[in-house]
Amino acid sequence: MLSIKRFLLQIFVLAGMLLGLPLLGVVAAGYPIARYLQFPPRTVYVSHAPFSWLAFAGFAVFILAVVVPLAVKGVQTCRKDSLQVARSPSHRFSWWGWAGLGAGIVAWIMAWTRFSWFAAFQPHTFSPLWLSYVVVVNALCRKKTGRCLMTDRPGFFLLLFPVSAVFWWFFEYLNRFVQNWHYTGTAFSGWEYFWWATLCFSTVLPAVLSTRQWLLSVNWIQRGYTGYSRNRWPYPRLLAAVVLVLSAAGLVGIGVWPNGLFPLVWVSPLLIIICLQALMHPCHVFSTMAAGDWRGAVAAAVAAVVCGVFWEMWNYFSLAKWQYSVPLVNRFQIFEMPLLGYAGYLPFGLECVVVAGMLEGLFHSGGQNKTDKFLFL
Repeated sequence: MLSIKRFLLQIFVLAGMLLGLPLLGVVAAGYPIARYLQFPPRTVYVSHAPFSWLAFAGFAVFILAVVVPLAVKGVQTCRKDSLQVARSPSHRFSWWGWAGLGAGIVAWIMAWTRFSWFAAFQPHTFSPLWLSYVVVVNALCRKKTGRCLMTDRPGFFLLLFPVSAVFWWFFEYLNRFVQNWHYTGTAFSGWEYFWWATLCFSTVLPAVLSTRQWLLSVNWIQRGYTGYSRNRWPYPRLLAAVVLVLSAAGLVGIGVWPNGLFPLVWVSPLLIIICLQALMHPCHVFSTMAAGDWRGAVAAAVAAVVCGVFWEMWNYFSLAKWQYSVPLVNRFQIFEMPLLGYAGYLPFGLECVVVAGMLEGLFHSGGQNKTDKFLFL
């Protein structure tokens, strides 16, 4: 019961902050609130700042400062592992994995071609592609470890789909205030847009979390990020309260200064969740990292980047697609995404696993240890 109450409280506070604070900012600035609530949303009222080498360099230095030490550690571990001849036992690739692979190839062909007889279904190729991906990556995980989310935790796995849809709709809402991406290629009524978009959004968490579980079986993550770096922050609850206030202030400002605060669309939800958890109980993703166990966090971030590459690649030649308008750094595109935009997938991966960990807590009322095992191992 305590676990359920804690979950509901965190969700209520998080949802209230994400939904209400950006609106509070635009109302205080005197902007018309109606344009932020249009459905389907329109992307016509944010003037994005042009490319800036100074901003690009600043963002790049910050991203590299975070990523390079972790990448170096991973490369060093890979080199050590390559000198070892012992291999972990492997299982057969499941028949349903082959079926998913075949379905994915067909869906990929359909997404990137324009057959006249397929015209009615052409806008709806995203979901078959990603359902196939989820099946294949679960089959890969089962082949390597003998286990996977899809077969070992079917109830939890299926629940991820509706939770994923709600989860991503929050990012769609926050995007109304910065308008960093918009959808093209099709025109839907309000209800059509809602249902088709919800179906697509439902694959996000299953894809990222299934990829993460597969990555956790990789030696360089298991060996490289155990006891990686221990950092203890003094007064953690006070720090959490301060960061929570700053994150809230950032959300108030994203609609007023979208050109400067747009990264907070990806960072603020993570910081809010972590701060709420830090204020309510001592165990969260950053506390585990502070203790030296970075495996779960690194696997989550890498999983989101892996999925991000597939998202952007499959999007590139699809009919129904998204395009980006990122201020200050909108250059050096890989597919539609500007190069530095891929850094947004790093905190997004952590957000995916933290939300899933909160959901996991409902399966084990009072079983925080099992929640921690899913989150970080």
